[in-house]
Amino acid sequence: MDVKTGFFYLFSVVLLFAAFRVVTARNPVHAVLYLMLTFSQASAIWLILKAEFLAITLVLVYLGAVMVLFLFVVMMLDINIDNMRKSFWKHFPLAATLGAVVVLEMAAVLLSGFRISEEPKVARAVGQVAVEVSNSKELGKLLYTQYIYPVQVAAVILLVAMIAAIALTLRARKDTKTIDPSEQVRVRAADRLSVVRVPVTQAAPAVKPEEAA
Repeated sequence: MDVKTGFFYLFSVVLLFAAFRVVTARNPVHAVLYLMLTFSQASAIWLILKAEFLAITLVLVYLGAVMVLFLFVVMMLDINIDNMRKSFWKHFPLAATLGAVVVLEMAAVLLSGFRISEEPKVARAVGQVAVEVSNSKELGKLLYTQYIYPVQVAAVILLVAMIAAIALTLRARKDTKTIDPSEQVRVRAADRLSVVRVPVTQAAPAVKPEEAA
């Protein structure tokens, strides 16, 4: 077994473990974190398969945007974990059936084998010689030349989603005592200190001349 095969089995084992923990973790935040680990291991497998663009897209789009948004939503929602545990066995037969169907389909694909015996190579003819090129480089040139406007529109949409997620998580809570920094800067001593004149309620005793001497 070479190093490439060893890394493939390592990433696959971690991916399967993280995917199993996604559906068995009791804490929703932990489940989202395990899902992020699952996506990272899947991107590593894409790198081994020489699909660099798909690996980078999986990391940037899912780990960098979608999963962070999911994490914000889960942390904002007041999820009752006890009710979720009660409905676990209610939906377990359907989930087990769907899982068995997916496993059988994957087993059928793996047992039937693949038609491609060797990895495909991307080549470009330069004169009379075929020069091997990088697929990520060619995709990058295509995205930032022919599809530059759709890329910019997608970037603006992701920026709006990120700002909306931050705005939702920074809502003012009524049970916390927060102070506006701008009000602290404009504060004056007269606003914080006031001298109150208290009237005399009892006259001072008269002092005799002998005692004063």
